[in-house]
Amino acid sequence: MEEILEQVRLFAEKAHGEQTRKYSAEGYVFHLVRVMEMCREHSQKLPVLAAALLHDVLEDTPVKKEEIRTFLSGLLEKNEVEYTLKLVIELTDIYIKKDYPKWNRRKRKAREAERIEKTSADAQTVKYADIIDNCREVIEKDPQFAAVFLRECKNLLAKITKGNRTLYNQAVKTVNDRLWVLLR
Repeated sequence: MEEILEQVRLFAEKAHGEQTRKYSAEGYVFHLVRVMEMCREHSQKLPVLAAALLHDVLEDTPVKKEEIRTFLSGLLEKNEVEYTLKLVIELTDIYIKKDYPKWNRRKRKAREAERIEKTSADAQTVKYADIIDNCREVIEKDPQFAAVFLRECKNLLAKITKGNRTLYNQAVKTVNDRLWVLLR
């Protein structure tokens, strides 16, 4: 499994290219690995771990789902390929500014929350890890945006409750702790 996950990591790293995290010069792949490692603490399912590494590829890179399918077909069983791709698609935001330029952020995020609410428990588990990792630096680096972002996360978590309960509770605690810091 480790060799497969390393190949998936390399694919994701290549797809994200020179992208860095919003608030640091850190390569984007480090976020993906942290999300995958958090998921690994609660699941040993290869498709879940692979999807954690690939969760932003469709949204943030030019890579298309058929490219992911082709890549995964050389590594995984057919049912694992399709399940991994299903999870990546479930984790890909649809209501983005580029496609909905007349909608404000609040409306896009509300629609996205409604969409994600209907996703699988495994996709929601990956989303919990993504939220936790995304909360790491936002308060220190951008406190004004942090207030908006953390409220969005809180609202989203209220809707996506099907995933791993332990990781869900950790995500809720992370968001609430960060909101508390802002309100002090």
